[in-house]
Amino acid sequence: MLPLDAWHRTHGARMVPFAGYAMPIQYEGIIAEHTWTRENAGLFDVSHMGQLEVSGEGAAEALEALMPGDFSALKSGRIRYTLLLDEHGGILDDLMVTNRGDAYYLVVNGATKWDDIGHLREFLPDEITLTHLDEYALLALQGPKAADALAKLGLTPAFPDMTELTDLGFMQAGPFMWGEVPLGVSRSGYTGEDGFEISVRAEDVVALADALCALDEVKPIGLGARDSLRLEAGLPLYGHDITEDTDPVSADLGFAISKRRREEGGFPAAERILGLLANGADTKRVGMTIEGRMAAREGAAIFAGNEQVGQVTSGGFAPSVGGPIAMGYVEVEYTAPGTKLQIEVRSKMLDATVTDMPFVPHRYFRKKKA
Repeated sequence: MLPLDAWHRTHGARMVPFAGYAMPIQYEGIIAEHTWTRENAGLFDVSHMGQLEVSGEGAAEALEALMPGDFSALKSGRIRYTLLLDEHGGILDDLMVTNRGDAYYLVVNGATKWDDIGHLREFLPDEITLTHLDEYALLALQGPKAADALAKLGLTPAFPDMTELTDLGFMQAGPFMWGEVPLGVSRSGYTGEDGFEISVRAEDVVALADALCALDEVKPIGLGARDSLRLEAGLPLYGHDITEDTDPVSADLGFAISKRRREEGGFPAAERILGLLANGADTKRVGMTIEGRMAAREGAAIFAGNEQVGQVTSGGFAPSVGGPIAMGYVEVEYTAPGTKLQIEVRSKMLDATVTDMPFVPHRYFRKKKA
């Protein structure tokens, strides 16, 4: 049971099984919660995610042996999106890595965290320490009013000469104090909106959730709207849009392979993946808009004429777009924006058009360069 289980039920959430836990799927309704987050600030409980810490001399190099990120060059307080790869170049998980100065903080997907922990324990050197921070909860505050709302709680940097909360840019993080309560705050999230993810001790999470939801800008939001928000943002969901059967290039996640790693390799299946980067993959993850009102769900076949050329991996109604959208893999010759395709749903063929992602522009807070 997660720390906010009773809190969700008290706030009228409809609970469903997810990643081995009972999680809130919705409170008021998915479309209302989706729209609220796009216009105000939504509070998501993501405590099912795994919070890990990797420390010890050589920790950056040890992580680089398992992932294609350049962690040696990652400055303190900076975050990098990366991929945990198997020996064939398949994606075991996508995750965030933060340099906390004295250790690397990892946030991994809830459905894969136990496998991730096992994989890391097996392949990290003995002198590297892996700690599962299972006494911590994780909240995400997302939306255009998230920064204003969080500022009202009066968070202060945990140490002198640290970046103030309002000065954090996208993919930056730091330790803060909420009164006597320590928080790990990152400016990141999974909705395409500006926002924050907040690591907090489980014993303090109810008080923090109450304080945030007492603000006019904030409402609790369930997993249903989280999924429609991330789909509009063109963000892949592990276990659906990316799996151990997909590689970073086909998944259109080549940006997660840092420049130095492209030059030097040294990560699992580097030769294969760098070959795909150079020569292209046979298939690619694309976004599609769908005519009409019927949504295409995961597993639906994608056709060009009478030939099946791909499969949907995520799909649904997109409230901010005003119609159904989908994400899926298609053969590379059908990936150009504007390409006309059809998706088979319940024996009907739905007209679809390949489109650039994200479907809704990202609104991350990026600091202007001096």
